Amino acid sequence: MMHMTFYWSRQVTLLFTSWRTDSWPSYALTLLACVLASAFYQYLEYVRYRVRRGRKPTEGTAEEPFLLRSKGAGMVGKIAGGVLFGLSSALGYLLMLAVMSFNGGVFLAVILGLTVGYLVFSGEDDDQTAGLNSTCACA
Repeated sequence: MMHMTFYWSRQVTLLFTSWRTDSWPSYALTLLACVLASAFYQYLEYVRYRVRRGRKPTEGTAEEPFLLRSKGAGMVGKIAGGVLFGLSSALGYLLMLAVMSFNGGVFLAVILGLTVGYLVFSGEDDDQTAGLNSTCACA
């Protein structure tokens, strides 16, 4: 039966008819998979943002983005950005479909994963580039 309102149960069918939970351990593993997939979605968004911006690494870090090492990296960066966009979109739609199972635990697991992923992968420099820390000279 497909639910049209949120329900709380350890019995859920997620994405595929073969992915059914009927015990607490299988339900817990499903929720863990939702948390990890959501955090990975945030990681993909972070990497895609870094590739799109093409910024040099922040001062004091030893990492140099692989896509910025050569002069012909413009096309490689576009291709990498496109692939990352496709992966991120596909995972985002799968997460949306998982939430549309209307299971309360799945919903909370996806939100928890997105929140943890954002906290782990968003940097302080992201806020500055978004203009959140800029001062306004409005009079």
